[in-house]
Amino acid sequence: MSGTSAALKPPADAVKPARHPDAPAPGELLGAHYGECFGCGGEQAHGLHLAARAGGGVGITAEFTVQPAHQGAPGLAHGGVLATALDETLGSLNWLLRTIAVTGRLETDFVRPVPVGTVLFLEAEVTAVAGRKIYSTATGRIGGPDGPVAVRADALFIEVKVDHFIDNGRPEEIRAAMNDPDQVRRARAFEVNP
Repeated sequence: MSGTSAALKPPADAVKPARHPDAPAPGELLGAHYGECFGCGGEQAHGLHLAARAGGGVGITAEFTVQPAHQGAPGLAHGGVLATALDETLGSLNWLLRTIAVTGRLETDFVRPVPVGTVLFLEAEVTAVAGRKIYSTATGRIGGPDGPVAVRADALFIEVKVDHFIDNGRPEEIRAAMNDPDQVRRARAFEVNP
């Protein structure tokens, strides 16, 4: 990515990321981490409904279709929606590390317009880990996994404890998520969030 800030360059002591042994298998659909999530949740009428799959190593692929509700300029995706798609894709990487993390910094390049009706194909990978800091990168392509690059981003995620969500979220949503009888959904609800 051009012009990446110093905050997104891993320090010299950063290590190569390791996929957690309990991470989903390559090709496995990750599913929504929380039903109300604007990025991946199925309960959001105008959400992205982004579908992510585990890839090899510490990488994932994802896609979403730009809907009329996602417009900025007439017939084109809003830049904030595209940044959200990148952030959601990058945040999903943390499931492969089995780490709870939040977005610390996201730098996005908008390379070309993305028309309504387009399927955006996203690919992301964790590039380095340094303590609680997780460095990652993503690209979004039009027309297929090998199509022209439309957007790309570099990100820094910060590992947090579940208390981050409990202390800052609305109590009724926190209680509902913590009382979910599905252990995996309960854990994933607190996987990643700003």
